[in-house]
Amino acid sequence: MSPDRADAGPVPDGHPDRIRWNASYAAGFKPSFTPHPLAVRALSADLPDGSVADLACGPSGSALLAAAHGRRVTAVDVSEVALRLLGDEARRRGLGHLITLLHADLSAWSPEPRSYALVLCTGFWDTAVFTAAAGAVADGGLLAWEAFTAEARRARPALPPQWCLAPGEPASLLPRDFTVIDQNDVPGGDRRQMLARRSS
Repeated sequence: MSPDRADAGPVPDGHPDRIRWNASYAAGFKPSFTPHPLAVRALSADLPDGSVADLACGPSGSALLAAAHGRRVTAVDVSEVALRLLGDEARRRGLGHLITLLHADLSAWSPEPRSYALVLCTGFWDTAVFTAAAGAVADGGLLAWEAFTAEARRARPALPPQWCLAPGEPASLLPRDFTVIDQNDVPGGDRRQMLARRSS
C-alpha cells in the first residue's frame, strides 16, 4: 500500500500540465526507461528499509530500477499517459506488483511523514512540493533532487522563474535534521543536483 493520503484527488481534465505532458507522451513517443544518474547513485547508497517515491516521474527508468532492487515504489505524475507507459513496462519486466502509479498534481500530493527511504525528483521544482517531499523522508533516508536553475532561463526565457532554483537552493531549504551529502550544478549550469540524508 502506498504511504500517500488519498486526498490528492483526480487531476482535472483541463489541467494545463496534464494536457501538455499527455501531448508530449502521445503516440510516437518511445521512452528509453534509462534511470537517471542521480537515482542510480541514491539507490546504490546506504538506504534504510522502505519504499521509494519518484515525483514528476514520467515514464521513469528510475522507478523501474528501484523496483528491480526490490523496493516498493510510488510513481507520481500529472500525466496518465506517462504512467500508462511506465506501468506497461513494469509489467513487462515482472515488476508491476512493486510500483504504485499515482495520477496526481504534486501540489495536492500529501505523503505520510517520514514514510519513504528515498524521495526522488529529477525534473520539477516547487518550494511547497519540496517541503512536503523532505517531510516524507524516513529517518536515515535520502532526498535526491534535480531541477532547473535560474541560468536555464537564458536559453528558455519562457520558463517561469518560480520553476527555477534560486542560488543555494534546494539545500538551503532543507529542515535542520538533514545533512547535505553534496549539491552541485550539472555541467552546462542550467540544472542543479542535491543529495541529502535525514538523520537517523
